[in-house]
Amino acid sequence: MNGELAARRAELAAACRVLAARDLAPGFLGHVSLRVDEHRLLVRCRGAEERGLAYTVPEDIRLVDLDGNPGAAGELDGYAAPNELPLHTEVLRRRPDVDAVVHAHPAAVVAADLAGLGIRPIVGAYDIPGAHLAAGGVPVYPRGVLIRNRRLAAEMVAAMADRPVVLLRAHGLTSTGPTVPHAVLRALAVQTIAAMALSVSQAGATPTDLPAEDLAELPDLGGGFNIDTAWRHELARLP
Repeated sequence: MNGELAARRAELAAACRVLAARDLAPGFLGHVSLRVDEHRLLVRCRGAEERGLAYTVPEDIRLVDLDGNPGAAGELDGYAAPNELPLHTEVLRRRPDVDAVVHAHPAAVVAADLAGLGIRPIVGAYDIPGAHLAAGGVPVYPRGVLIRNRRLAAEMVAAMADRPVVLLRAHGLTSTGPTVPHAVLRALAVQTIAAMALSVSQAGATPTDLPAEDLAELPDLGGGFNIDTAWRHELARLP
């Protein structure tokens, strides 16, 4: 189990660096988690030498239970779980289909939502997984609050319903998936569409949805391409 946890800590640390490299979490706000078993998860925590997500190392990834207690002896020595840990744990409690949770603060997503530009399928073959994700709907949790307790987290999960991503108004987003790469790549797809919508709007036009017949023509290229190859690319481009 220790070897498996070490590999998962390394994966989560890399995911945090990807988020920073892609400007989804360019400062020190944001975190990624992964379900370990029924009662515990790995999550990025804050230590005395906090430097931001771009500098996350495996030692920053700590094992906690769903109530924020150490998941094993010494796991929180010198570290503190994020204030918004309930954001992660409530998703894991209520969504058995989810094992990984990303919380990030992408500026383009916040700005597009505040401008009234929802995450819509405005792109096609430019980003096929993103187009399909947007076509399924990206809901919004309308409160710009720090999701620091189970009550607020339950509101967020209710707004998310059965979708993989929810926008957090004036705050950021929460993205989920069966694996860490799924959750991170979905967050990146939402950011890409938000940035595109802002660019179109700033050019004086109104973003419009792709026609249904065009969406229907977009093939699913499979996880080997959409997830595995995409994730290798994200890791390879890290500084």
